Amino acid sequence: MDLLNYAFMQRALLAAVLVGITAPAVGIYLVQRRQALMGDGIGHVAMTGVGLGFLLSWSPVWMATLVSVLGAVLMELIRWYGKARGDIALAMLFYGGMAGGVMFINLAPTGSNANLTSYLFGSLSTVSESDVTAICLLAAFVVLVTVGLRRQLFAVSQDEEFARVTGLPVRFLNLLTAVTAAVTVTVAMRVVGLLLVSALMVVPVAAAQALSRSFAATFAIAVAIGVSVTIGGTVTSYYQDVPPGATIVLLTIAAFIALTVLATPLARRRARALAAAQPVPDPAECAVPAGRKPTGEAGV
Repeated sequence: MDLLNYAFMQRALLAAVLVGITAPAVGIYLVQRRQALMGDGIGHVAMTGVGLGFLLSWSPVWMATLVSVLGAVLMELIRWYGKARGDIALAMLFYGGMAGGVMFINLAPTGSNANLTSYLFGSLSTVSESDVTAICLLAAFVVLVTVGLRRQLFAVSQDEEFARVTGLPVRFLNLLTAVTAAVTVTVAMRVVGLLLVSALMVVPVAAAQALSRSFAATFAIAVAIGVSVTIGGTVTSYYQDVPPGATIVLLTIAAFIALTVLATPLARRRARALAAAQPVPDPAECAVPAGRKPTGEAGV
């Protein structure tokens, strides 16, 4: 493959593999918690970090990581204490993040809307060596948390009250999940883009759930789908000169549709097999009425 002869494509493919692993690894917990759109909200907040990075002449990836982590923590605090007004506070946080990103990047001496576009929708040619270093470090943190604490995170995602009764630090684990999601957004923004990363966190998980009900199997299948579509989208983007983020998301949706169509007859077959394995109850006319003896015992 001639694309491997170019250093920028080597960096892009490495970043794509890491994104394909980390996004579904975090997304499976967000789907269990019914927070599928959390990644989208964090992506809006991370735009402010990107703009600040250009304004302060600092790494946009690290600045976006810092700002998105703070935003994710604030989102969790709003969820805990916001109550009836929480949705309004979250809306202001999301839209404020977008507006801040646009404002800061236009105030920066070297910033422009073209720079912001590459972070919003992904760009293969702009993945630098420093970006790869940051992505590798951040991805290692995500994998360490999502795999090392999978039992605890799964328990909290399924039932917070039960997890609290068993002695788990529920609030800390919720904050850790939010922070890990924020880190994942910044890992993925150079390849998929801030506005599209949420799809890669959610859709592979939904596709995997169509094939399996086991958490471990769903986790493995979702990561396999994520890696496949990110590599496929990156390669397609190089040869066809199309946006990488949009290509990856469209491939992810196509994989979801294909696996859902494939899983439907399999689910019906499993249901028929389960029904056939269950014992058949006696017909109603053969049942002995309550309070009467069987016919053979009438004369005893």
